[in-house]
Amino acid sequence: MRKNRDPEIGIIIPIYNESEILVNFHQQLLAVIDRLPNKTRLYYIDDGSDDTTARVLADLASQDDRIETLTLSRNFGHQAALTCGLDHAQGDVIITMDGDGQNPPELIPEMLGLYQSGYDIVIGQRQGEETNSFFKRLTSDLFYKLINLIGNLNIPPHAADFRLLSRQVVEAIKSMPEYHRFLRGMISWAGFKSVILPYEPKPRLGGESKYTVKKMIRLAEDAIFSFSLVPLRIGLAVGGLFYLLALIEVIYVLSFWLTGNQPKLEPGWSSLMFMLLIVGGTLTTVVSFIGIYVGYIFQEVKNRPIYMLKEHAGKDHDDIARG
Repeated sequence: MRKNRDPEIGIIIPIYNESEILVNFHQQLLAVIDRLPNKTRLYYIDDGSDDTTARVLADLASQDDRIETLTLSRNFGHQAALTCGLDHAQGDVIITMDGDGQNPPELIPEMLGLYQSGYDIVIGQRQGEETNSFFKRLTSDLFYKLINLIGNLNIPPHAADFRLLSRQVVEAIKSMPEYHRFLRGMISWAGFKSVILPYEPKPRLGGESKYTVKKMIRLAEDAIFSFSLVPLRIGLAVGGLFYLLALIEVIYVLSFWLTGNQPKLEPGWSSLMFMLLIVGGTLTTVVSFIGIYVGYIFQEVKNRPIYMLKEHAGKDHDDIARG
């Protein structure tokens, strides 16, 4: 149990082209936090929106001095926007949530209760996703099973970026400067005391999801290659298998020579081409895995910022970038 006091809260909301629903979302959020005794600050991260999101945020900030808006110079992606929020948010506890209305703000008091009971991480877990397509449910289940298996992680299935983090966890995440970010994996890897909070996602307030199939594939790629060397080990195992097959082939051919049945050895064009194609495909795959890891290393050693901050309104800040 933590000390009996009201922790200061920072709420991070990354948004991208959500001008149509932003006011409605903000009102729903205020309906919850205005009833809390906690001092609360809201951090809206504009991930390079090209609609009127910036104008709507400016209007909201002019009416509520608890709002800070951080505008990125372009669309860097959801993980980068969350990272920006974690870098700048103040408070004893930090809550991250999406700005599309699907994460119910009504769970915030329950999150705070779990924090007060001793948990450093409260993970929102989506329930009742039958409305999603069979393909999305299947790929999501397979992804979580795979990344937990090969990455030595413990990420609950259908975990969302709707979560509460203690200040200690936030500082731990900030100490991880990697360029390719999979925050769900990083938080799991950090290993602090966590609890799952199931919830039923609400319908979007409007618009469409910004997480396209391409972005989901990119996130899965970052997760796999950032947390596991299994792809390289697969290549090593397959290479060992081909060495074993080659040894078997040598023994097979030698058996003809030792028994004096050399004339029965006939060249087999089909089998030769088959083996060449398999070996060639395997080598290409392994080299590609190596190339991806080298590419990741290349992007890390350049030490470019994860995001570029164009404007920070709500406090007197100079424009800065996270390195």
